[in-house]
Parts: sequence; C-alpha cells; structure tokens
Amino acid sequence: MTGSDASASFRLAYVPGVTPSKWVRIWHERLPDVPLSLVPASPDEIYELLRGGDVDAGFVRLPVDQDDLSAIPLYTETTVVVVPKDHIVAAVEQISPGDLDDDIVLHPLDDALDWEKLPGRPALERPATTADAVELVAAGIGVVLVPQSLARLHHRKDLTYRTVTDTPESRVALAWPEDRTTDLVEDFIGIVRGRTVNSTRGRAPAPAAEQQKSKSGAKSAPRKGDAGGGARRKPAAGKAGGRTASKNPRGGGGAKGGPKGGAKRGKPRRNG
Repeated sequence: MTGSDASASFRLAYVPGVTPSKWVRIWHERLPDVPLSLVPASPDEIYELLRGGDVDAGFVRLPVDQDDLSAIPLYTETTVVVVPKDHIVAAVEQISPGDLDDDIVLHPLDDALDWEKLPGRPALERPATTADAVELVAAGIGVVLVPQSLARLHHRKDLTYRTVTDTPESRVALAWPEDRTTDLVEDFIGIVRGRTVNSTRGRAPAPAAEQQKSKSGAKSAPRKGDAGGGARRKPAAGKAGGRTASKNPRGGGGAKGGPKGGAKRGKPRRNG
C-alpha cells in the first residue's frame, strides 16, 4: 500500500559490510524532519526484522525470497581471498581459484557467496560466521573468500586480501515488505536510485498553482517583433497597394492606385 506513514521515523537495517552512510546523508538533506534509525543485523536476522515490521527497509545480499519481499539490486562486489601477509599470493594483485588448490579454504555458515564448488581443500568444520573464519586465518588455519567489503570490515594488521577472478560475486540490494511500500519507502527508493529531489517519481512535485502560473506565463510571452506583447497590426490594403505601385519602375498600370501618368509614359510615339 502507498499512503500516509504510520511512524514518524524511518528504520533501515543493513547486513555486515554494507555502508549506508551516503544514502543516509541524502535522506537528512531531503527529509530533515523525519529521523532515520540504522539497525545493524546479521544476514538471517534482517529478514526477520523486515517481515516482523521492526524495520521499514534493509540492505541485504541477493538472492532474496521474492514471495513477500520486494528488492532492487544496487551493486556487485568484488570477491577477494583473505590471507596472512606472508602468504605466497600476497605477492601478486589477483589470483585465480586454481591458485588456492593447496590451501584449506574455510566456508563459514553465513557465507555471502553462492558456490557451486568451493576452491582449495575443505576444512574439517565450517566456522559459524565470517568473523570466526577471519580469526582462523589469522591463526594460520586456512584462507577465506569473501566480498571485498567484508574483508575491509574484518581488517587486521597481520592479514591482507587479493582479488580472485572467475568466482561468484555478492550483489547488494535494497529490500522491503511488498505490502508495506509506504511513502517513506518510496522516498528512500528514490534516493538509492539516484533520483533528484525534483524527480517526477518523487513525493514533492511543484504545486498545481505554480505549474498553472508557469504555463500561463509561457503563453503570454511576447513574440519576436511584437511591441509590448501586442499583436502586429495588418497594414491597410490601399496604402500597401499604393506603395507597391509607386515602386514599379515600368509603371505598367497593372496595380490599382498607381499614378495616372504611368500609362501615358508607356504609349508609343506616332511617326512624322
């Protein structure tokens, strides 16, 4: 439904790695009277918050269950491998999955990547979270592949990361309950999609009175050559005809109102 919002604030959830600051800043600029509350959530918790009505919208990672949630894909992240700084792959800018064949590749239960086949050798157990997997990497137990934003989030001085080509990638999307598409949700959708404040899809179009005034002004604008906006007067037929005939160098008398002497000057002389 679309209509008046039940709450006086907007509640926005987000999963680890997503940084909503730029969109929040635009929100405060456009809707300074509507507070925006940020709610951090795990990948599993965020769907409970959305469906339970605890938040109005949230930044999630695709895929999303489309049965009761709407989602707009926003961007795709680069996949990287987190390794100790003295790991062999730290000497290059990017690697392929085959370069990890001899490594134990950790696969956390909250993995944000959709793998058909995980590269490297599997660990005996799967870490509960990505944060736990990074701790194991720091302890020298394997490596872990994650979206780049998560590698930055869990940055440590003794670890680094490198781009991995030909791997699944994480896509971030804005999601909200399909049956609660409120005006504030529409406002936030406009912000993440980059619409301007004057967009026709926004909620703040120019008032009808101003639009009508603008149209009336356009119609009453003076045309080129008009004096004071008035219509140009059509010259009298007789005057126009007289001016036209007087400029005829041959004075053939073909035009009305021409001088009488014009015909005599054109008469041939008699011989003898």
